[in-house]
Amino acid sequence: MFGFLQSNERKMRENAENWLRLADKVGHYRRDQLPEARVLELRRKSADLRLMLRQRADAGRLKLGIDALEDVLRPIGGAFYPKSSIVENVEFLLVAAIIVLGVRTFFLQPFKIPTNSMWPTYYGMTAENLPPGTPAPGLLGQAFRFIAFGAQRREAVAPTDGEISLKFFGSGYVAFTVRPAHKWLVIPTEVHEYTFYVDGVETTVQVPVDFGDFDRVVQETLLGGSDGLHFLEQASRRGAVSRSQIELREGSGDIRSVYLVKLGRTVRAGDPIVRFDLLTGDQLFVDRLSYHFVRPKVGDGFVFRTRHIAYIGADQYYVKRLVGLPGDTLEVRPPVLYRNGRPIAGAAAFNLNANRVGLYRGYFNGVAGGESNLGLLAAPGETVTVAPHSFFAMGDNSGNSKDGRYWGFVPEKDVVGRPLFIYYPFTRRWGPAR
Repeated sequence: MFGFLQSNERKMRENAENWLRLADKVGHYRRDQLPEARVLELRRKSADLRLMLRQRADAGRLKLGIDALEDVLRPIGGAFYPKSSIVENVEFLLVAAIIVLGVRTFFLQPFKIPTNSMWPTYYGMTAENLPPGTPAPGLLGQAFRFIAFGAQRREAVAPTDGEISLKFFGSGYVAFTVRPAHKWLVIPTEVHEYTFYVDGVETTVQVPVDFGDFDRVVQETLLGGSDGLHFLEQASRRGAVSRSQIELREGSGDIRSVYLVKLGRTVRAGDPIVRFDLLTGDQLFVDRLSYHFVRPKVGDGFVFRTRHIAYIGADQYYVKRLVGLPGDTLEVRPPVLYRNGRPIAGAAAFNLNANRVGLYRGYFNGVAGGESNLGLLAAPGETVTVAPHSFFAMGDNSGNSKDGRYWGFVPEKDVVGRPLFIYYPFTRRWGPAR
């Protein structure tokens, strides 16, 4: 590390020692393949260089000894010397990959928060709305925001002059279709595609599947602050709604009924209809080591795999908060979560939710979107007891989190670790994870 502080003679001595180690390796591994004369010559030149080291020869003499040894090694070194730059680079990359995989498997694993089920403790992907007609960061500002916050501009641009129309599901959410795409231009993935109509002409905007903030952008920009269901009811009364159907995913046969709504807003060709910066979710390091020596405790941020949770149906990594150990009895009396008959303790988020402090909204019996699967803790008074060798996890954003209430228990064998440090983006949340 501090080689620049060493004298020239010290550097040359280290160089000579490295060449002697290489010569020993060649001698040991190739002596049965080499002519006896070559082996003797290699030993003689190695002995000469070792003698120079013992006699503390100056840098000039050591350089001559190294050159003489190299002249012998070059024709007999085989796979050990000389090495092509390609071989050296491949070896370096392989060693680096092994180290990275080892660290990731046993010590620290990078993890990206995709959704807002743990908001506001951890942020998933969110939108910073930049409504048309308001200032928006230029190219330099966009570049800075991309580096600092992972911000990526999204907008739907009007293809012609006219009135804007938009499709809604019956639930009031903006309708979308699922399209194939590629991450980093290589990795296959899927996106949600939203379609606007201007005087009947389509224009689209695509966002990641896990991004759940698009409806808020539409609500603030085009619906006058109303949620989609309320706006749909109003538009129906004034006769601005027509029914149609969409196929959710091309070729799937999954047909959904939708409502095409005239929004009562006009736009000029080339103007943005909606415009926002998509901000990346928090990226953190997960401590995979601690839980090999200490048991998880209530209140921990909790990372686990979903491969043995039947109601999730995919092998993914989730992050929630651990709220129940084996044998614990849980109950939700909004806004408080109870554990074994008492308000739960062990994390700041528990108290913040119980008192609805700041952005924390409290605990709810229902799950995201009013959907239900297992229906655990579905109503006040209902309790659940955590099964042996299992854990119960919930999101800090209880009203918008599909968690243990929806899919049940986390098997003990699928526990990965706990969040350790938020390393990106560079916001006020950067630092030790809570």
